[in-house]
Amino acid sequence: MGKQRIEYIDAMRGFTMILVVYSHICNYCLGDKWMGWNDVFFLFRLPCFFFISGWLFDSWRRPVAETVVRKFQVQIVPTVIFLLLLAPPPLFFSRLGATKGGYWFTFALFEFFLLSIFSDRCLKRWGGVLALVISVTAFCYDIFYNRCFRDMGLLTDALGFLGFMTWRYYLFFYVGTWVRRHFDGFLAWTAKPWVVALIVAGFFGVASLPHSDCAVSEYLIFAVGGIFGMTMVFTVFRYLSPLTSYLSPLKYIGRRTLDIYLLHYFFLPRFLLPYGEQLRLRHCAALEFVAALALALVVTLACLAASRVLRLSPFLARWLFGVRRDASSSR
Repeated sequence: MGKQRIEYIDAMRGFTMILVVYSHICNYCLGDKWMGWNDVFFLFRLPCFFFISGWLFDSWRRPVAETVVRKFQVQIVPTVIFLLLLAPPPLFFSRLGATKGGYWFTFALFEFFLLSIFSDRCLKRWGGVLALVISVTAFCYDIFYNRCFRDMGLLTDALGFLGFMTWRYYLFFYVGTWVRRHFDGFLAWTAKPWVVALIVAGFFGVASLPHSDCAVSEYLIFAVGGIFGMTMVFTVFRYLSPLTSYLSPLKYIGRRTLDIYLLHYFFLPRFLLPYGEQLRLRHCAALEFVAALALALVVTLACLAASRVLRLSPFLARWLFGVRRDASSSR
């Protein structure tokens, strides 16, 4: 893979990180998680993140033990530290359910690394089947949790601690690893105008479908919309790769996604919650989008500033962001 491809992937990751902060602004600061077209962004935001993480994961090039230890140091140790800062004991222990107090993403990502290693070494050609089975099962568990699984005692607690309901996103992680292995063919196909048109039409067609109580229909919207959406965003950023100099801010954000993810909960302007109702009463999605995006950019910049200061200390850089001394410039 050439350096330029990594650059536009960094830009894509930066774009997706802004949308994550945007989503939390809508939910925690303005009181409506679906405002400002966030319901459309929802279809591809997390699929993009897991797709990129799968694309960047190269477990087959490293010893298993080294991979697991390194990922644990980068994903889990910093997350536990920040969760302790955000929710000290005894509150900390109540945050170890499926969403981990908002820090579920890094836990899920570490688990996906383990699943991918197992799939690569034990299942070979059946990895895609495993990914689909896990995704469908976790999706159904999430939908029917209150109805069927809430009173299963220790098993329910264990599945909650593992964040099993979030494993529905493993499908997108696996697709990322598959695309990495077949990257030349993927690029050739997504370079065809009719394929791009089909992807864009497919995504917006899925995004326009009404939601229902049918689990099959909802899963198809989730999976098909996610695959179309992440492919669409990936293709857009690939076409923008000649403009890498203009994408420098997004690339920088993309290289600091873990820092921003861990820090941004401390900078969310929750005091704006009473004003969210006034914004919603205007019934203008464009205005909601501009307001939430502006706040998301401010929070992102605050996180980058805090990250830069904290990284001045090798000790803090290592334990808060998993930075190795010999790799601090690249993480």
